[in-house]
Amino acid sequence: MVQKTDSTADTPTHRPAWKDRAVERSTKAARLRAEQRVERFLDAAQAIIAEKGSTDFTVQEVVDRSRQSLRSFYQHFDGKHELLLALFEDALRRSTEQIRAAAGGQTDPLERLKVAVQLLFELSRPDPSAQRPLFTDFAPQLLVTHPAEVKSAHTPLLTLFTELLEQVEAAGRLRAGVKPRRAAALVMQTVMFIAHSAPVDEDTHPITADELWEFCSTGFGAAA
Repeated sequence: MVQKTDSTADTPTHRPAWKDRAVERSTKAARLRAEQRVERFLDAAQAIIAEKGSTDFTVQEVVDRSRQSLRSFYQHFDGKHELLLALFEDALRRSTEQIRAAAGGQTDPLERLKVAVQLLFELSRPDPSAQRPLFTDFAPQLLVTHPAEVKSAHTPLLTLFTELLEQVEAAGRLRAGVKPRRAAALVMQTVMFIAHSAPVDEDTHPITADELWEFCSTGFGAAA
């Protein structure tokens, strides 16, 4: 006679809840440790960049500064390029948060967008007194070699500008036929390109944030 077994005990629907809780707790702990190790690598790299004023450093320097192992580094990053990309994305995220906070201080949708455009322009301009090699050295190279990664890194900023233009549209102050997301991309690219390429010599009458806003707002703004 064949002895019957309780086959339902092995099915996923009858998996003991304590097992799921134990696995989830273990996964969370492992994720937290990994995040802490990554942050130490990022902090070390940022400190080295600040000291050197450039992205000219080695992975070993980062490992030594972070007091972690080379093996641990390559568990989290493919190499120096991916580390720099993480720093670049993090810098863009912080800039986005700064712009969002500044724009949030305005009640009028168009004024919120104006603040965002002008602040993005100021943050993107070359500043001899503020060394930002991630943007001046690394970003231009990244744009040529890894355009998809650049697009991904700018997603939070694009999302913010899209939201701001949607608010302008909801207030009936966006020109008919203008799509907020496409307009957001056009505004962002225009602002950042002009900021990087505009002359900074006062004798050549550099473009100002007010001029740039007037130019952009004329393109998407509804007629008064």
